[in-house]
Amino acid sequence: MKRAILLSAFLLSQFGTSQLLKTNGQKIVNDKGENIQLRGLGLGGWMLQEGYMLKTADFAGPQYKIKEKIAELIGEDGMNEFYKAYLKNGITKQDIDFLKKAGFNSIRLPMHYNLYTLPIEKEPKKDQNTWLEEGFKMTDDLLKWCADNKMYLILDLHAAPGGQGNDVNISDNDKSKPSLWENEENQKKTIALWKKLAERYKDSPWIGGYDLINEPNINFTGKNPNGTDEMSNAPLWKLQKDITDAIRTVDKKHIIIIEGNGWGNNYNGLTPLWDDNMVFSFHKYWNYNDDATLKFALDLREKHNIPIWLGETGENSNVWFTELIQLLDKHNIGYAFWPMKKIDNIAGITNVKITPEYQKLLDYWKNGGEKPSKEYAKKALMQIADNYKSTNVEVKNDVIDAMFRQTVDSSTKPFKNLQAPGKIPATDYDLGRIGSAYKDNDFMNLWVSDPEKRSEWNSGNQLRNDGVDIYKSADNQYYVGKTESGEWLQYTINAKAGKAYTFDINYASNSPTKIRIEDASGKILATVSLNSTGGNENWKTVSAKGINLKKGENKIRIYFENDGVNLKYLELK
Repeated sequence: MKRAILLSAFLLSQFGTSQLLKTNGQKIVNDKGENIQLRGLGLGGWMLQEGYMLKTADFAGPQYKIKEKIAELIGEDGMNEFYKAYLKNGITKQDIDFLKKAGFNSIRLPMHYNLYTLPIEKEPKKDQNTWLEEGFKMTDDLLKWCADNKMYLILDLHAAPGGQGNDVNISDNDKSKPSLWENEENQKKTIALWKKLAERYKDSPWIGGYDLINEPNINFTGKNPNGTDEMSNAPLWKLQKDITDAIRTVDKKHIIIIEGNGWGNNYNGLTPLWDDNMVFSFHKYWNYNDDATLKFALDLREKHNIPIWLGETGENSNVWFTELIQLLDKHNIGYAFWPMKKIDNIAGITNVKITPEYQKLLDYWKNGGEKPSKEYAKKALMQIADNYKSTNVEVKNDVIDAMFRQTVDSSTKPFKNLQAPGKIPATDYDLGRIGSAYKDNDFMNLWVSDPEKRSEWNSGNQLRNDGVDIYKSADNQYYVGKTESGEWLQYTINAKAGKAYTFDINYASNSPTKIRIEDASGKILATVSLNSTGGNENWKTVSAKGINLKKGENKIRIYFENDGVNLKYLELK
């Protein structure tokens, strides 16, 4: 009770600088009538894990299976201890402060219902709702951190009771138990949970909206199991209307966000809108960034005269991120990228570092063999939980630069402070758009639009999220590989003196080839022949002498005239 009173006092105090959101025609506006474009990030992987986030997708996709694997090694108590540390470290005030500083103005919280209430099969009495403090406390804390930073928090029911679709990883769906759509108790619990949340947060101006059901994917009458060909969607619209009605009994202020079937985008059979403060959400992955891919959402906005919001997107290259945000800015559409933290992540704003010990657990789970001891497994898992701390994650500045500066600025910036004389790692090419900081022939994943254009963009999946292919060598060093004719890299180098330098080029190649060194204006400084080294990681050094640099800043480009050069570093002498 004391906590609830303190929370209410805090929420009421925030109204002195209220920026409560609402809809106004096709726009989301604050209480001053100013247009608000939500620039957000989804906290995927915190309350709810999908297998790919923890690198368990090959043998454990939904969260309950991940928990089973962990409990197998360290017992139920050990698994609970791991998750306690994982949830504590996963998102903190420092993370939200960092997101604000990066440029985001909103957060989407993917909620797992089981942190707020018991599953129906564990309720002591049928149709009873036992409320759990853990999820509410996590949400309270997150809301306070958002309010402190004047950021909006959007509540997203990512895992509904019973699971809302056939894609079991998304909602931690256990197919052996009745789904959300098959069981009235699950639907009642979903409605009750939303009413409880709305009652708790009705007075907060920093709640941006209620995203009722994430990515429903179910065939009610259609043939596609994920509901992409569903024409009526009647149960989906009815449940979202029932949830809205329950919310409105306690909260008439906050925006209601609804999603269509087929992972959020199938709005067929939509009934007359049941609320006058509503937003349509859609999701966008792995397709082109052009008006055609937005047409269905833009048509929805125009037909119903209500705002649209890209509630989830990401998992692509920096080029794709920049192009997408430019497209959304053009149409005044807000967004939330996905996710914030995952293991071995180049396509997000942070990376959680894997450890050799955790890799050993993954290998055991996947391939069998000698079972790691309980002590070893627990230590490995607790180290991973520790790696989720904001102080331990690796910040991906190239992704942040692509999402913010590069959307409006075509100039390049140094990735690191490179000096001449000095050693210049090949992977430290400039920050900037493709065609300005580098050129690569394979730079985004478009497999939804064109299955033949499925690409890893950075095929080595190391360090950076551009099209440039970066690998880790056998001696644990990074290099640029899979180079093709016409590709190039630009480096900003500060020379201590204006003079002629020798460039020692460390490379590997299976065949003779050439590279060309130019300045940013296109003046050729040197053309260098590279003999075969006899293997992709047989490293040799060749020298190019007499390359003039001016004192101060120089922008140098390395052009690949043939395919197949692996470049580790340049050393300027």
